[in-house]
Amino acid sequence: MKIFTLILTIAAVGIIAFNATKLNTEVLLEGDSLVAVITIVAALCVIMMLQILRISKKIETLSKKR
Repeated sequence: MKIFTLILTIAAVGIIAFNATKLNTEVLLEGDSLVAVITIVAALCVIMMLQILRISKKIETLSKKR
């Protein structure tokens, strides 16, 4: 599970980097820039959810040891 979350986190960071190149700062909320902003926000949400999953799995293993 740790490798799976790591791979998905790296993919999300790659998506953020790719979409950052598509941003047009003059018209941020129009056309391709809007799609890039939405995709960046979605990738950040995925990263947060994966980190929550990783922490919950770590808590689960710690509670089983006790």
